Amino acid sequence: MRPALLNRVYRIIGSRPFIFFSVIMLFKSYLAWLVIFEDTPFWAPLISEIPFIWAIFCLIEWFSSKRKLTAYLIVNLALTGIFFSVIMYYKYYGVIVTWRALEQVNQVTAVKNSVFSLIDPYFLFIFSDIVVFIYLLINGRRKHGAGYRLLRICNRPNERRGVMTLIFALSVVICVMNILPHTASMNERVQASEMGILNYEAYSLIADEEYELIEKSEITQDAIDELKGVHRPVRAPYQGWAKGKNLIVIQMESLQNFLIGLEVEGQEVTPNLNALVRQGFYFPDFYHMVGQGNTSDAEYVVNTSFYIPPQGAATMRYVDRRLPSLPRLLKVRGYETMTFHTNTVEFWNRTELYAALGWDRYYDDRFFGKEDAVFFGASDDVLYRKTAEELERAHREGKPFYAQVVSMTAHHPFTLPKDKIRLDLSDKFSGTFVGDYLQAQHYADEALGRFIADLKARGVWQDSLIVLYGDHVGLPVYSLNNREQELLAELIGHEYGYADMINVPLIMLSDGALYPKRFEGRLGGQVDILPTIAGLMDIPLIGYIHFGQNLLVEQDNLLPQRYYLPSGTLITGKSLFIPGEGYADGTLYPLSGEPGDESVVTEDAFERALRLLQLSHSYVRQLPERSPDEAPQAMLPEPDDEAETEKTAKTEPDDAPPVEDADDAAEHETEGEEAES
Repeated sequence: MRPALLNRVYRIIGSRPFIFFSVIMLFKSYLAWLVIFEDTPFWAPLISEIPFIWAIFCLIEWFSSKRKLTAYLIVNLALTGIFFSVIMYYKYYGVIVTWRALEQVNQVTAVKNSVFSLIDPYFLFIFSDIVVFIYLLINGRRKHGAGYRLLRICNRPNERRGVMTLIFALSVVICVMNILPHTASMNERVQASEMGILNYEAYSLIADEEYELIEKSEITQDAIDELKGVHRPVRAPYQGWAKGKNLIVIQMESLQNFLIGLEVEGQEVTPNLNALVRQGFYFPDFYHMVGQGNTSDAEYVVNTSFYIPPQGAATMRYVDRRLPSLPRLLKVRGYETMTFHTNTVEFWNRTELYAALGWDRYYDDRFFGKEDAVFFGASDDVLYRKTAEELERAHREGKPFYAQVVSMTAHHPFTLPKDKIRLDLSDKFSGTFVGDYLQAQHYADEALGRFIADLKARGVWQDSLIVLYGDHVGLPVYSLNNREQELLAELIGHEYGYADMINVPLIMLSDGALYPKRFEGRLGGQVDILPTIAGLMDIPLIGYIHFGQNLLVEQDNLLPQRYYLPSGTLITGKSLFIPGEGYADGTLYPLSGEPGDESVVTEDAFERALRLLQLSHSYVRQLPERSPDEAPQAMLPEPDDEAETEKTAKTEPDDAPPVEDADDAAEHETEGEEAES
């Protein structure tokens, strides 16, 4: 760049830095708003974001008599970082990020592939001015000795202090007026759009209060059941049908319910899961209930029957307590309890979670090693093969066991190695999340089929109750572009919406105990798994506070949601309800995806759902603290296991036959039929 032109640029920036940087920040505000908020009015960022920015710029004009440009650049960089973080977090989670997400920073490197996959090139325009500034400063200093002329221009005494005082006062007043009327808003996204992104971030700092806890004496099972409308029969259907059996809970990574029975271009995506659905109890109207912790939150909810915390992941908020749990319930009945996951146990603070839940032992990457690594650790094939060996060993010892198996290979962004891609998809799926997701879930299903065959061959399957479910959403609505939305609509037959996004399958099987039955319309969530298992295994829950219900007994349900959908969201009847600033301006979505198929959600149901969340949080926070000495045993491979693993890996078949169907004559029973006596 020629010296004359460079000096002219310096003068333009330096003579009016307040105006210059205001224009830049307004552009960045518009970019963030266009990504996050639909149908953004052109004036909204101007009214919501600029007053906050001007208040900071006034402080620079007052107090930065030296290095003023440096101050502007630092503020520019900081606010740019906030806007970019908000954009990326929204694309991944669908929520407006706040400072509380800083506890996730150590997880970012582990999910960097997922983060990079969500970056649209135009997002990077938000940093374009910073790149230019760096170039100008370096180029001016090195070539023309002019690198600090801009600093001198910016550092001249401010002769308009009175004007700045007026701008500052007006900006602060407007910020307060943007914030105060919306502090009671239930919907965080609506709250951020009304306050403005920067005001919302500031408000989250000053409004971070400890939630008022409900007295423990008020938190009773009767109170919870009354809020949910639960009726406990003297003798429940299916009570004790799996009593005394081993329990194997398989948590499938990112598995959504629309995959069940889905054929794409003549190919079954999940043939093994489809076969399992035809053999056991299947709940198609089942929903995830996780939050910031995703997979680890699912482990928490399923094993406790409590809801996730109001802020943050359960693994960060609740693990200082001695949590009542399914492992503890089974342990007192003579069961060995163990959990399997190929990632490091430190990921999402599972070290503390497993201790809080009372597991006897855990198996993590130190046990599974790095063989056939995909994303965070060893593949599902390695997970299942080594887990089957351990379960056979436990089964031979004659003591019943509870094993939780957490799969992981079908993780976002779903980009598998070529040797694991099996589906032959047309070009329209190429380069899309949808295509990659189908491939990843097909591989996960294939690996699951091999696991089931292995368990049967080892004699473990026949003596076990198997519970399988999806842990959380795989394809968030807000991460998909128009092309991907159209592909999904073509696959599922209607527009892909919020209800489809959080709908995951639940399947229960047990040879000689459970028969094929499809519980159509039986609404459930992950919080219901523990009481349903307890019913099948004849485990009384007297004295055990739980927020779920036995899905084999109850027809109706009330499912509060958090995080992936705004606070105050609930599922009941045939509807998903998402509040606006409150109940009155909320929106109903039909669970079926068909317009007009929704049922009314009353304000009473809305208030009861909120009360359930308050009761759960209050109960957990008042549980006794966990002893630091209480910790599960970390399992390591035996010395000769490594060589054996290599040998087995070389002979591992590429394909596994689908799980055998139950007798073709057995028809699916409807939910209205009575259970056998």
